[in-house]
Amino acid sequence: MTLRILYFATMRDLAGVREETVSLPDGLRVRDLKSLLGGKHPQLIKAFNSAIFAVNREFAVDDHPLKEGDEVAIFPPVSGGRVNGPTILRIVREPLDMNALLKEIITPAAGAACVLTASVQVQSERDEPLETTHQSSEDRPPMVEEQMEQVVQEIHDRWTSVEGMAIVQRSGEVQPGAPIVMVACTAANRDAGVFEAARYGLDRMNQTIPLSEKEIDPE
Repeated sequence: MTLRILYFATMRDLAGVREETVSLPDGLRVRDLKSLLGGKHPQLIKAFNSAIFAVNREFAVDDHPLKEGDEVAIFPPVSGGRVNGPTILRIVREPLDMNALLKEIITPAAGAACVLTASVQVQSERDEPLETTHQSSEDRPPMVEEQMEQVVQEIHDRWTSVEGMAIVQRSGEVQPGAPIVMVACTAANRDAGVFEAARYGLDRMNQTIPLSEKEIDPE
């Protein structure tokens, strides 16, 4: 079977590649994949003791079976390093409120803030326009909170001057045009990387947190 392997953050640095395709016999599990990858990239062996594995965007333990075409993402553990300022990580059912969120992370020293959102598309690109609505899982998807923590730590490691950070995801049904994810960063001034950090956070959320959509014909 053939698998697509994705490396993130320090795991990418250790492997020396962002992604790769590997082949291994059918019927194997995550632990077998670790052995194969450790043989190709010996510097990963020690890191695998605490790394986070996700198969098709769901947390996977060593016994997790693998099958043809699986996507396996490998993340370093959340380091637990201290973040400079207030940090908000939430999954909510109510509409996202940018002003309320900023009030929670803006400190007296903050002179700049950037908020970026991902919203539900009003129409999909098809032969005939269809109005869309977003329906995320009623339960918290596996790894969502862990991945939020991971993204915040990655932002802190890259932009140490960023002070406040917030990542909020809305669950349940969301109407077209409404934000489903909001990422906010604050810093002493606008040259401290708040825009780049917020954009990185939103991109990483889109990469690692699975969201589902359903389309509704307005007629």
